Amino acid sequence: MGDHKEQQPVRVGAAVRRRRRALELTLAVVAERTGLSVPFLSQVENDRARPSRTSLEKLADALRTTAVELLAAADPAATVDLVRAEPLADGDFAPRTRNLVRGHHQLHASEFTGDHDAGREFQHRNDELMYVADGAVEIEAEGRAYRLGRGDTLYLTGGVRHRWRATVPDTRIIVVAVAEHIEAVQDRYR
Repeated sequence: MGDHKEQQPVRVGAAVRRRRRALELTLAVVAERTGLSVPFLSQVENDRARPSRTSLEKLADALRTTAVELLAAADPAATVDLVRAEPLADGDFAPRTRNLVRGHHQLHASEFTGDHDAGREFQHRNDELMYVADGAVEIEAEGRAYRLGRGDTLYLTGGVRHRWRATVPDTRIIVVAVAEHIEAVQDRYR
């Protein structure tokens, strides 16, 4: 057993479908632009067929993007990623942040230990969940202050401005958020 990431071929279908829908194109229009058949495009979008490099480039051109961008937005076929705890030196109480999810995924998760810049305001495009693993925090959101203790959670929808601060030493908070590249909610700030 190792601390490694097992990666299989990417599934580009969802990325193609998201891009096509964002441009409000039908499969028939994309087929016409690429010279590929509608059934094949449907199979690609449903991950029942993998396009060749040439077909992927035709798709990217039709969708006004690049093959690299489509691949970057693709979903991995299967990913298992273990992130182990980092050993701390005795007496190390410095504030720190640790990513709990590596790579380009639909969710981001971070662990914050100790205090940080309490004056810093956050506003994320998509939803997030804040969970207090240890200690206590005060979160200011939408003009209200919330005091959370160990085991408490606060859910914030996309676009909510907020800031937080630890109210006791050695506080540990886990933040899980939908990644910025995901169109989870309509972007009300565009």
